Amino acid sequence: MFDIKKFGAYISKLRKKSDMTQSELADKVNVSRQSVSMYENGDTFPDISVLIDMAKIFDVTIEDMIYAGEPTKVEAILLTSEIKQSEIPKEIFNNNIASDVVNIAPLLKPSVLDKIAQGFGKHGIDISQLVSLAEYMNDDSFVKLMENATFDTLDKKLLEKFLPFLNEQSKNTIFEKIIEGELDYHYLEILLPYAEYLISRVEAAVVYGVLPVDSLKILREIN
Repeated sequence: MFDIKKFGAYISKLRKKSDMTQSELADKVNVSRQSVSMYENGDTFPDISVLIDMAKIFDVTIEDMIYAGEPTKVEAILLTSEIKQSEIPKEIFNNNIASDVVNIAPLLKPSVLDKIAQGFGKHGIDISQLVSLAEYMNDDSFVKLMENATFDTLDKKLLEKFLPFLNEQSKNTIFEKIIEGELDYHYLEILLPYAEYLISRVEAAVVYGVLPVDSLKILREIN
């Protein structure tokens, strides 16, 4: 698992080996001294351009820097792909890589996560993993993941964590799962306070026998 603290310690080691102060390194890569300090402490991950400049300054490869953080094989592929702006190998999606993606999501740009979403869209992802990805992804890509996710592990607590990050289209996806019977209608208790525009659709679904009459009790409790 990629350890940003170990990655930062490696940058610190390279700087000291080069007999350079944090301020001197900061000047060379056009960031503040505080930024260099945060990199070295493992508080933040450098921007791609900064990483490339550091690799040149310290005469090491991008791979040397990435592997200092002890990434998994998949994490190394994803991080290197972003830095070198290369395509993500399709074959990595044949494995369960969701946990790797979740771990390094804060380090990846939304555009890279968009590419990952396309791969997940073809192979599916457990809904529980999406909670950790929601805040980092563009809405359109997240909707695609929602449409291809499996909802077996969804519970009310998970949905409560999830909903603040969902746009209208994603909320509609949850609602459709309820209408289709894939999710229990009691999930409306969590969903509707975030999506009051769905109330009329719930009423119509009850009239047509798609949802049980008890669904109206949930509406009364919300109102």
